[in-house]
Amino acid sequence: MVYTIIVHLVAKPEHVDKVKAKLIEASRVYKNDKETIDWHVAQGLCLILDQLCLLTILLSDVHDPCKFSIVERYEQESSQSYHLNNPYWKTFDPYVKPLLAEPMDLRRVSELDTSKDVDVPQHNITEITYQE
Repeated sequence: MVYTIIVHLVAKPEHVDKVKAKLIEASRVYKNDKETIDWHVAQGLCLILDQLCLLTILLSDVHDPCKFSIVERYEQESSQSYHLNNPYWKTFDPYVKPLLAEPMDLRRVSELDTSKDVDVPQHNITEITYQE
């Protein structure tokens, strides 16, 4: 099971460059943590696909340079302890939080294993209603 953390950040307009630089620095540090699958940095909303898996991406919203997303991927939930015990982690929040326009939005998810075949149950399509 791949354990994934997705964090959304909104920088104050006057601090976008500082937040961006800190996030790039953080990605270079954290990608070396034990049991961290990978970290990648990209600008613009995009998906970077590897032949085997969805890679970790650091994103900034293509239409709003104040918005960033961090995607952290770990081998398992307990792997996050290496990240939290990294001395760099203690410097990140104190630097970044004052530069943000709103609190960080953090989500924890488990990725689905898409490497195996699955049987998709049949259903009567008229029984399902789609609402926008």
